[in-house]
Formats: sequence, C-alpha cells, structure tokens
Amino acid sequence: MSRLVFKNPHQEKRIINRRVVVAIAFILLLVLFLLARLVYLQVFKHSYYTILSKQNRIEVVPIAPVRGLVYDRNGVLLARNIPVFSLDIIPSEITNMKQTIDELSKILLITPEQIKLFYKALHQQRRFQSIPLILKLSEKDIALFSINRYRFPGVEIKARMLRDYLKGPAFAHVLGYVGRINAQEFAKLDEANYSTSDYIGKTGIEVKYENILHGQVGFKQIEIDASGNIVRTLKIIPPIPGKTLHLTIDEHLQKVAIEAFGKFHGAMVAIDPNNGEVLAMVSVPSFDPNLFVQGITQTDYDFFRNDPARPMYNRALNGLYPPGSAIKPFIGVAALGDEIVTSKDRIFDPGYFTLKNSAHVFHDWNHQGHGWVDMHRAIVVSCDTYFYWLSLKMGIKNIDQALSAFGFGQATEIDLAGEPSGLIPGPAWKEKRWGQSWYPGDTLNTSIGQGFMQVSPLQLAVATATLSMFGQGYQPHLVKSYKNMTSKHVTSIPKKLSYQAKFAQMEAYTAIIKAMQDVIQSSEGRGFRFGRNATYSVAAKTGTAQVYSIKDNSSASSIEELRDHGLFIAFAPADHPRIAVAVVAEHTGETAPIVARKVMDEYLLNNAPSNKEAAQ
Repeated sequence: MSRLVFKNPHQEKRIINRRVVVAIAFILLLVLFLLARLVYLQVFKHSYYTILSKQNRIEVVPIAPVRGLVYDRNGVLLARNIPVFSLDIIPSEITNMKQTIDELSKILLITPEQIKLFYKALHQQRRFQSIPLILKLSEKDIALFSINRYRFPGVEIKARMLRDYLKGPAFAHVLGYVGRINAQEFAKLDEANYSTSDYIGKTGIEVKYENILHGQVGFKQIEIDASGNIVRTLKIIPPIPGKTLHLTIDEHLQKVAIEAFGKFHGAMVAIDPNNGEVLAMVSVPSFDPNLFVQGITQTDYDFFRNDPARPMYNRALNGLYPPGSAIKPFIGVAALGDEIVTSKDRIFDPGYFTLKNSAHVFHDWNHQGHGWVDMHRAIVVSCDTYFYWLSLKMGIKNIDQALSAFGFGQATEIDLAGEPSGLIPGPAWKEKRWGQSWYPGDTLNTSIGQGFMQVSPLQLAVATATLSMFGQGYQPHLVKSYKNMTSKHVTSIPKKLSYQAKFAQMEAYTAIIKAMQDVIQSSEGRGFRFGRNATYSVAAKTGTAQVYSIKDNSSASSIEELRDHGLFIAFAPADHPRIAVAVVAEHTGETAPIVARKVMDEYLLNNAPSNKEAAQ
C-alpha cells in the first residue's frame, strides 16, 4: 500500500522567495561592483587611460636631419649628400634571417661582402629600426623587389642620404669620412638625436665638427588606424640641418701640390702667416673616402692595410721626420737674438768638426769644407760645421728653449684629431727613454736636425710662418667659416699662438731672413732647385732627413728606400709674407723645392684669393 505525500505550499513559497532574494542580492552586488569599477576607470584613471589611448592612435616618427655641406675657401663643393634607395631589413620582424637573405638573393644581386657587412652591423646590436643590406638600389632592383614585396615582411625600401666626396683622394686626409655607427659610438651619443642616423664622422673634419655637421633631428606626429595605416599628419617639427662649413683650403692649390709630387710620396702644408689659415694640406699617396661610406669590402681594406705606401696615413699631420738642416734658421735666430754670437763671428770649416778628447769626426755634408763661414753664409750654404760649433756655445738647454719657442715638440692644436707632439730631445728625455747620459755629440746632431729630433710637416709650416712674422704665429685652422641657422656666415677669428719666439735682439730675424733669401738668390745657395727666376721674393731653407745609416742599409727592400728624405721650408713675399710652406718628399732630394715652387707660383701669381673671397 503506497504512502500519500502532501505538498506544503507555504514552505515551498518561502524557499522560492529566499532563492529570489539571494539571486537579486548577488545581481545587485555585481552591478555595484561594475559601477564601482566604471567610476574608478572613468574618474580616477581618466588621465592615465587617455594618454594610453592617444599613444595607441598617435605615433611619433623621427625625421633625419640633412648633414651639412663642406666647401673650400672659394666656394668649391667638396662634400655633399646624394639621395639613394636602400634595401633594409628590420631584424625584429624576421624569424629566419638566413632564409630571408637567401630568398632575396634569388631576385636581387647580393654580394658576399654586402652580406658580411650586414651581419657585422646586425651583431653590433645597434638600436635602429632597420639595417641596410643593399645600400644603393638600381631602378631595376627597385622594380624587382616591388613585385615580390608581399613575400618579404620585415624588408623594405628606404630612402636615405648618402655622403659623397666629390674630390675623392685629394681631400681624404683633410675631410676624413663618415661610416656606420657602431655599438661603442652609439652608447656615447644622444640617443634621441641619432635615432634616425646610420652614419657618424670617423676621421678628419667629419669627426672634429660632428656636432656642427650632423644637425638636429625633427619629429612628425601621425594618426594611425587599427591596421597601422596613416590616417593623417597631426604635427611636424622639422629637423634642423647641419651647418655648412667653408674651409680655409684652396681646392685648386691642393690639386697643384698633389700633381707636383708626381710618383713620389710625402706631405706639404701651406699656411697664411697672417691668420693661421691652412691653404693646402697634402699627404700622398691617398685613398678614396667614398669606399668607407658605403662600407669598405674586406678586399679593399686588406689592400690599404698591407700597402707599404700607407695611403691612409696622414703624413702632413701625423708623419714625424728628422728636420735636417731646415731647423738651422730657428736655431740661428735664437743664437743671434740672445747674443750668443754676432753676425760677424766666423769660423773656418775644413769639412769636419771634432770634440776635445774624442776621436769621433763629425763631417760636414761638403767633405771639402766651406772655408770661412759666418751665420749668413752658414745658412746659405747649409754649413754643418758652423752649427756644430754654434751648438757647443749655445748648449742643449738653450737650443731646446729656442725650438720650443717656435712650437716644436708640442701640438699646434689644429682642428683635426690625433696630432702628435713631435720630439725635442734633451738630457732628461734620453735618461728616461734610454737610460743613457746625454753626450756633446747628441747636441751636435740636434743642431743640424738629426739624431733623436722628430717634427711633423705641419709643425714645420707653423714654425716657418712664425719666423716670417718675427716670432708671432697663429694657431693653424681648417674651417674658415660656417653658416648658422639664419644663413649668416660665422667667421673664425684668428687666434694667436700662446707661445712667442721673442728675443732680446729682434734684428736677428732680419739677418736670418736675408740669409734665407740668399738660399735662393745666391750662386752658392742650396735652394737652387727652387729656381732663381721667381718674380716675388722668397726666403727658404733646404733640409735632408737621414733615413738609414750605413749599418742599417741591409734592412732596406729597395735602392729607393736608402735615399734620404728631402725637406724644404719657405715663405713669400719675404718682406710681406702671404704664404708659408713646408714640404717633405720621401726618398728624394729634388722634389720638395719643386713642389714648393709650383704651390707658391699658383697662389701668388695665378691665384687671386682676395678677389675670389670678395666675390662670395
């Protein structure tokens, strides 16, 4: 018999009501939570999410500045920027770099050197958006890639400005070159200002004036949609281009000097003694700086590195040579100026000189001797014996002080990096360097510019200019002026050298300059290769720098390497100098005065710098 169950409607109603209340309470709680969250986001976090929203739809794109141009003193363009299209890869968007490059190689010609340069830049971990694989695309390359663009996400064609050096090797050591920024350089740069820059000055003017030439980066605010497409441009802050530099150098004078060297190697520096402007600065042989802009191949780099002629070595700035007899006028001025000797003091030159209690013989270049010699004739015929005798009267301390007064043994502070100081030897230096005592024979060698003494062609030119101005020189400089933001020229102000070659008897300068004039004009003057038919007055001095002693000759690889270097210093006109020149011609005694003559003729006779500058 089944049991009958009777429902209790009141109890069921209470249960249902209780469940409804719980459900409503839960729903209300959720609504309150959502309302609270909405108030928090809309009121308290309004500013924060507004900024995030703007960042999502607005993108700031940097705009690269145009690098400043470089002209010579007469307005000849030396360095410019040319537009090119490059094939760039964005590393962060590539999953398989090797596969991507292999696929690109099937449609474009990509050399192994280009791939090596790309991976080199890639491994430097530079914080740039893209890295160029092919720096200069042809129109055919652009068309081929455009057709296959869809196959290569993360690869793009990018327009960029490429540095171009119009005069090639002629200005390589002066201008220097730009190259790709490496990781070490980027760590020291203003990251924001170089966010769009791939290149930076490496050597020469390019690195010394990097801050002026580079310019200031600009910015563009653009609005983009959800797909990343540009909707509109909101704001543009244009970049500030780099300043345009005008150098002191005369491009044509530079060319004349290079051609004058012919097959020989060496250096030449020409300076305006009145203000320190460098009119020409030549180092031969040279190299093409454009190779480094595009990324030099390993083959080319190995060629430059292994070339015994060292074309990348700036002989004019960094080359150190014994000055030989070119040092004699500076010692002579000090000897007369400090009244150590007079113009009338003379000695008899038998062709050699000996020290007391010494068997060593110091020979004159003329083994037959010059007979009776005073200061004037000693300069004209370049008598070594006279300066041997003079050096003992002066002593090494006075000689060193005299040479220091003309700037030897110290950097000229020209606006180029890496200038050496050269060397004026003395007892303290020899003891420190070699642990040896200073001997009277060392003093004799120093007096004729041999032994330990080392000077650069630039130092010789500055010292010659200082001598021509009776002891007051000017700091050499390569930048004549630059254009500022308002296109106005800011001209470099000549800066006098901190040191001066001043002596008790300033008439000594007149006497030495007269002797230097006779180096050219006298029938026995050693400057005969310069020529005695110049229509302007010239004060000059020759020099020979010994390269090998007899005991060292076995180490030379050719007869040419056994020959001494020829030096020549000169300024003109002698009574009102406009140009001072120093030339070093390696392994030849004839070329130096010929180079000086051609440069001086071009500047004083065929050139009209004042007229050209007035026309600018």
